[in-house]
Amino acid sequence: MHGASLVMALEDGGLSLAEDLLGAARAWLAHLAHERGQADKTLEAYERDLRQFLVWLRGELGHAPGLADLSRLDAKRIRAFMAARRRAGLAGRSLARSLSGLRMFFRWLEAHDVARNRAILQVALPKVPHGIPKPLTVEKAAAVVDGGAAAALDWLAARDAAVLLLLYGSGLRISEALSIARKDAPTPEREVLRVLGKGGKERLVPVLPVTREAIARYIALCPYPLAPGTPLFLGAKGGRMSPRIVQLVMQRMREALGLPDTATPHALRHSFATHLLSAGADLRQIQELLGHASLSTTQVYTEVDRERLLAVYDRAHPRA
Repeated sequence: MHGASLVMALEDGGLSLAEDLLGAARAWLAHLAHERGQADKTLEAYERDLRQFLVWLRGELGHAPGLADLSRLDAKRIRAFMAARRRAGLAGRSLARSLSGLRMFFRWLEAHDVARNRAILQVALPKVPHGIPKPLTVEKAAAVVDGGAAAALDWLAARDAAVLLLLYGSGLRISEALSIARKDAPTPEREVLRVLGKGGKERLVPVLPVTREAIARYIALCPYPLAPGTPLFLGAKGGRMSPRIVQLVMQRMREALGLPDTATPHALRHSFATHLLSAGADLRQIQELLGHASLSTTQVYTEVDRERLLAVYDRAHPRA
């Protein structure tokens, strides 16, 4: 979705706004889409958070809100909105994202001399629990991506093995792996894959020989024609492979291998980063491979590695 269609969602959602506020919302969302280059999923989240706030505000005011109403808002009323969202079941992380999006909107209004209200800055962001990624061990990760004998005969098993190898071997997100076109598939001669990540940012990632072999095996077994512009990975009926299928594959792996509930497809990406760090890779190199915009996002893996080292110490040291 882009800015204009997102505002259609505002209008079609039964939300009545004053014309000046509707125009401002339209311009802000278009700014995010075209000038900031935000990804579609991110735009949808911003639109949803803004819509929920304006729906709530309309109920509070008893009339269609306009820019003048936003300028008069105080911190107490914004906190009341956050409390209402928490009562509706929103977790701390979602609340923090919602408030961050609203702050962006208010800053944009001020920067463009549309409206000014600093009250929102007086509302503290909700505390978000500091989660540490839970990677698999090297042995468990190897077991997950081992397609076994079935991958040599069955095209679906070969496909699943190839996708999982991309997640663990190259650190891809599910969406990145499933968006690869046939023409961009790694080959024996092409050892690097160009990936379009979050926010439309491109990066180059190396592809292991075992992954290239798995992809070649899948292509040879696939019963459907794979034209250059079509998705590389197809579903059982020949359409684009769904992320849900990858999740179900990991669910079966958890049951077969006795893995914890944290063993999700994304855990393979966590495992990729953690195992590289443990082997001595530089944090900035890992940041580049993962496509993180900020090094602080990548630094969380140093905590994982530190926990692993402490656990080894506790098990191995004679006086531990």
